[in-house]
Amino acid sequence: MDQGDLRIIHGDPTPEELAALIAVLTTRTAAQRATTPRFAHGNRRPQARWRRLERVAGYRSPVSWR
Repeated sequence: MDQGDLRIIHGDPTPEELAALIAVLTTRTAAQRATTPRFAHGNRRPQARWRRLERVAGYRSPVSWR
């Protein structure tokens, strides 16, 4: 751990108190990561809402099923 990762502002905690604090923070962080979805749209990758113009036919008949 770096010197700047954890700073005690007031008091003189024992090594056991520091270990308990780090255990609680680690547990909370792990629980938060487990409940947060990977993507904003759930567990699936967001789909692009645009089309590539080179993949679209130049002319589309008005009576076509597309």
